[in-house]
Amino acid sequence: CDHALASDAQNASACLVRGHALAKLDRPAEAAASYERVLVLNSAQPFALGASLMAHRAACNWDRIDGLLPAIEQSIHAGEAVIPPFNLLGLPLAPAVQLRCAKNFMRQRLPADSNPFPSRQHVPSDKIRLAYVSGDFRQHPVAYLVTELLERHDRDRFEVVGISYGLDDGSEERRRLVAACDQFHDVQARDERDAAALINDLQIDIAVDLGGHTENSRPGIFRDRPAPVQVSYLGYTGTTGADFIDYVVADKVALPSDLAPYFTEKVVHLPDCFLVNDSKKAISPVTPSRAEAGMPEQGFVFCCFNNSYKISGAVFAVWMRLLGGIEGSVLWLPQMNGRATDNLRTAAATAGVDPARIVFAPRKPSMADHFARQRLADLFLDTPGYNAHTTASDALWAGLPVLTLIGTTFAGRVAASLLHAVGLPDLVTETLGAYEALALKLAQEPASLAEVRQRLAQNRLTHPLFDTERFTRHI
Repeated sequence: CDHALASDAQNASACLVRGHALAKLDRPAEAAASYERVLVLNSAQPFALGASLMAHRAACNWDRIDGLLPAIEQSIHAGEAVIPPFNLLGLPLAPAVQLRCAKNFMRQRLPADSNPFPSRQHVPSDKIRLAYVSGDFRQHPVAYLVTELLERHDRDRFEVVGISYGLDDGSEERRRLVAACDQFHDVQARDERDAAALINDLQIDIAVDLGGHTENSRPGIFRDRPAPVQVSYLGYTGTTGADFIDYVVADKVALPSDLAPYFTEKVVHLPDCFLVNDSKKAISPVTPSRAEAGMPEQGFVFCCFNNSYKISGAVFAVWMRLLGGIEGSVLWLPQMNGRATDNLRTAAATAGVDPARIVFAPRKPSMADHFARQRLADLFLDTPGYNAHTTASDALWAGLPVLTLIGTTFAGRVAASLLHAVGLPDLVTETLGAYEALALKLAQEPASLAEVRQRLAQNRLTHPLFDTERFTRHI
């Protein structure tokens, strides 16, 4: 892209792709600059505005986010496809805006020239043929969550087919998932129509889209209805906006009935929590020392292992007040891109907090080791708007209590669903003030926190959240 722009500095397409490359390299500030250059060169370029906003979110550049939101919302209402629906999750916009955004996106990405497969003659069978379709059958949260479900499906009633359109990373997670399927097909090199034809040829009864509008998803595989029933599940906590996806699987806490009008899919409520878990997840028996994790030996540890784009200025201000109110406490975050790290440290200093009290944890190659190190934390502080999903589940599995603020959209209600399913509904708050007050109370009252941790330790293996056998029967 740099070579192309050296030849033609007005090449908006090269500038756009350069922004995408920089975003993938986790250099969001430079990505945002490229996207904004695109808009100077060609203001009508689809998605450059929304990509710019996502880059600023990744960099925790909150002032720029606030400045871009009104223009993005106005464009969505005008029917323009300015932002992928995923990039909208967690922003302070109404569910109706998310729905409109998803419809705009599907209309732009998949023009209405579909060629549906002919209705198949029903062949009586003792088994329902079930296809799980994903680009994330690798070292990825979707694979971490779903594999035991595939292993546990009742083979007297179901035939389980895996359809992968993503990378084969050669990992143990990939190998285990492939082995969990009765058939597994890699369609990464096929176009969407060919992949759909395979689903149709395999006589799939129910096709489950695990991608929705997440990165590298391929909703076009489902457009021509290769299966008579098509379902959105797990990977994307929003509406697809697609008339060819029949159902979305959720629960009454994460997606209550009053949000159903903002989904093009019919909502199916599971009895407990919609988020499947793998009860076989190993936790390393070795817990690192605080010094090994870069933290002081004494003091309360607040943590949040969510991605940087989920952190808002409002919740970070709460976190800084908590650090200010609890002497010797630290905030433990995952390692982030350099710009986000700098911006968070600057925001801490502006709030009167020593930036050294924010500790960034490097990525662990082993999930078992990552689970184990979470024992060092005292309380997981969730991000309102776009909750921890798999990350909250991981914390609870490791025995770490999660404090959340329930939101107004599917993406902002997942942690509340998890907490209800593990018997800790008292850690679900409804206002930012209540969230801050409860965090402060738990940090100041060791006995209260100890009681919560004891309940979590008792409930992990007795409540529905991590009972994968029970979950499999329900789904």
